[in-house]
Amino acid sequence: MKIRIQHTRKLSPVKLTISSLLIILWLITSCQTKEVKEQNKIRVVFDTDTNNELDDQHALAYLLFNQSTFKIEGITINTTSSGGNIDKQYEEAKRVLQLCAADTFAVLKGADLSFRDIISSIDSTSYDGKEAVDLMIEQAHQPSEDKLVILAVGKLTTVALAVAKDSSFAERVRLVWLGSNYPEPGEHNQDNDTIAMNYLLNSNIDFEMVTVRYGKPSGTGAVSITKEEINKVMPGVGPHIKTPVTGRHGGEFYCFGDYSVNLFEHIDYHGNPPARALFDMAAVAIVKNSSWAQAKEIPAPILIDNTWMDRPTHSRNITVWENFNRDAIIKDFFDSFSKSKN
Repeated sequence: MKIRIQHTRKLSPVKLTISSLLIILWLITSCQTKEVKEQNKIRVVFDTDTNNELDDQHALAYLLFNQSTFKIEGITINTTSSGGNIDKQYEEAKRVLQLCAADTFAVLKGADLSFRDIISSIDSTSYDGKEAVDLMIEQAHQPSEDKLVILAVGKLTTVALAVAKDSSFAERVRLVWLGSNYPEPGEHNQDNDTIAMNYLLNSNIDFEMVTVRYGKPSGTGAVSITKEEINKVMPGVGPHIKTPVTGRHGGEFYCFGDYSVNLFEHIDYHGNPPARALFDMAAVAIVKNSSWAQAKEIPAPILIDNTWMDRPTHSRNITVWENFNRDAIIKDFFDSFSKSKN
């Protein structure tokens, strides 16, 4: 009887070492590539009065669907005169996060009251908006080559509180604020806390004003969209979730696209053709791509008795954004959502 002895072929020590080195090098390169990609993203805290009308929800969803560009460090909520108290604003933000399959992001409550009402308690252990103020300050102090972007699309109360709380905060952030009809008076976000706005205009914060200018072609009011456009593109858009979310106007929704259609069913329209401006979304868009609007620097103005006063000899400038490329912004808005369509 012959016994066959099978020999197991072994890799030589040299080949084993080379293979191991190649695997290690691949792992290192992959980690470095991922780290570089993260470093190249725009770090942002999004500060919003989510339940105000419908542009906040679309701005937040647009931000969430552009995480290849943005590194979202936090979502903070404030209250303005529309949309209910801080709890209502918070609930709407949570709805959007759930509908975008992004409810792992924390939502922190910011200012419910005004800067004037809160500032006297800023040194206490508990005050209105503290959670959001602490987050902004913490993220501003994180090691980074670029300033943290505070993308504010509501009143400026929480941001002003952060400046008042931490003397070094202002120099560590870039504030991009959707607000004002400058050089004309009025505008919702501005009027909800003019004291906070003036406080920031008198600080050394890097201040960028994304103009609204209702009914004029030069502001974000021109970045408008019709109900027909929404109904054509948005149904079914976005990841579909298993458990439905009840909308603020009722109904159950499994994706943000269907909720978008519903929001546009419950809003007033302006102009010819009738349309609705996505002011806040335009502010997110120009942070993503600055070529979609024109920026100019001016000495920081101040609002006195509801009148803008220019200060040509003021020691610092702010940036004013105007003349938005409506078509490019709306196209990117739709493209961002369509890529997520199931």
